[in-house]
Amino acid sequence: MDEVFKALADPSRRRLLDRLNAKNGQTLRELCEGLDMARQSVSKHLAILEAADVVTTSWRGREKLHYLNAAPINAIADRWLSQYDRARAGALADLRKALETPEMTSPVFVYATYINTTPERLWRALTEPEFTRQYWGGNALGSDWKVGSPVTWQFAPNEEFRDLGQIVLESDPYRRLSYSWHGFQPEHQQFFGWTDAEFSQYLKEKQSKVAFDIEPVDGAVKLTVTHDDFDPDSMMHKAISGEINNAGWPNLLSHLKTFLETGEPLPS
Repeated sequence: MDEVFKALADPSRRRLLDRLNAKNGQTLRELCEGLDMARQSVSKHLAILEAADVVTTSWRGREKLHYLNAAPINAIADRWLSQYDRARAGALADLRKALETPEMTSPVFVYATYINTTPERLWRALTEPEFTRQYWGGNALGSDWKVGSPVTWQFAPNEEFRDLGQIVLESDPYRRLSYSWHGFQPEHQQFFGWTDAEFSQYLKEKQSKVAFDIEPVDGAVKLTVTHDDFDPDSMMHKAISGEINNAGWPNLLSHLKTFLETGEPLPS
């Protein structure tokens, strides 16, 4: 956590985070535009943000893209919010929300976390029903995980697997997995308390997609989850990022990490 506080302490680095908050997934050249900082200075600040995992990166061809990463902010929130009342923690909560929900035309959610496991075991946790059921609130995912195959869901042990329209987009075992994401279901309307009109509107959102990148790092594994292809001001983006239910990917990946490292999921 010391690295995170150090990274956030510098106003120039906070300014870079603000720029990523406004538009996630920028190159170094884009981040330098309009700044009164030399390119080398921007690179050094980004290196500090990356070292603290507040910023994570991925490559698109020859371009290196920079994204906000909510995981370290969640770790701070998990440690400190339980010790202080809501009023005192308000500023931290606002920061966490800002980093998790970038305001942009086409929002992107990126979350990177380190798990003390192996790529093989993490792949099993992402793809085998017996594993997913342990940390996904009792839900199981099923597929043969071949490109073009459906991804199905089982919401109770004795139920049939349901096809929600999801398709495997990429499957490179132990390295990368990607599939299209489902739309809202009737269960979501009841859970969020939406009116019929609201639910009907949210059903019109286009299908998004999620990708899991697995990278061995110093005896552990870095898992980067990228969820994108949303409509502008997408309600699905707000749901998966935890903005409207304080859950979404941050909560689920905390359960996954705990399950793989301890054998026990976090309490629901």
